[in-house]
Amino acid sequence: MKGLISIITFLIVGILTAFYIGFGFPDATESTAVDVEIVGLHEKFTLKFSHVVAENTPKGLAAAYFAELVSEKTGGWVEIQVYPNGVLYDAQEEFDALKNGEVQMIAPAFSEVTVRDPKWIVMDLPYLFDSEAKVEQAFEGSVGELLLKSIEREGFKGLAFWDNGFKQLTNNVRPIILPEDVHGLLFRVMPSEALFKTYQTVGAAAVTISFNDVYNALRDGVIDGQENTLSNIYSKGFYQQQQYMTITNHNYLGYVVLIDPEFWRTLPEVYQSSILEAMEEVTAWQRHHARELNKEMLERIAVGSNIEIYEQTEEERAVWRKALKPLYDVYEPIIGKELLDEFAKLQNDY
Repeated sequence: MKGLISIITFLIVGILTAFYIGFGFPDATESTAVDVEIVGLHEKFTLKFSHVVAENTPKGLAAAYFAELVSEKTGGWVEIQVYPNGVLYDAQEEFDALKNGEVQMIAPAFSEVTVRDPKWIVMDLPYLFDSEAKVEQAFEGSVGELLLKSIEREGFKGLAFWDNGFKQLTNNVRPIILPEDVHGLLFRVMPSEALFKTYQTVGAAAVTISFNDVYNALRDGVIDGQENTLSNIYSKGFYQQQQYMTITNHNYLGYVVLIDPEFWRTLPEVYQSSILEAMEEVTAWQRHHARELNKEMLERIAVGSNIEIYEQTEEERAVWRKALKPLYDVYEPIIGKELLDEFAKLQNDY
């Protein structure tokens, strides 16, 4: 069975190299591979990279590109084996698999991290960002440093932040424009306390369902709706089971790329440098690609379905912010004033 999975994974990566929904990988021909004869390295290292989303999503494509770049930069002496779609583990099982050395890399969503490190709840506070520029500034500045230091104390080494995009709301009951429109509805969310409380605050309810089971839950009426990025809504076909979608940008869905720190320490420094260099290149590419992909997926959903799409206005967004603002005070003791102050500075920079 494991052999079959490896073959399938190899084929998937090969296919992805030729198909990127119109967004090909950058030319990597100028990458300089490590000369193992010069540095005296003759041991091959293999890393299993597990994630739960589809191959044609921002994270799925980034993982495939990362594997390609690392192989080029190390002359094939470091191999990244990518396992998408939760074929090895679900989102929470991945953490234990990483700690136990069963996989060496994962890229969990911020909401998934909150189960292991409560400080990351800050990333699930509603309307934390109002632009992609502020998201980028946060990850590349002191906010990113504080978050990575925090997760390191939990036994994980963070390498980078990857983007997916802003979340949107879909449901099967009615158009969602103002907070009262979600009253009495049941939404699927990731396992984050802040997300549960967000919906409770506006009179709705929330439940956690495995990502790969959401489509069936929508189809069978187990839940009324869900929140997700446009690329996930499209790639998993959620829009096919929903009547209404509101462009809210109420939360930002991103990922933190984690590696097993014990495995990291076994890697020769030259390979560590190659991996970090590859990660930096992939992260820059992935950030741009995620934004473009979400735009394209919105167009595809609009043209290829009968779902009713409504875009939230700034005035409506202000009403939502006011209704959900108490959550910031609720979670300050858990998140810490230092981290919240950094976000406040970020908002005041513009």
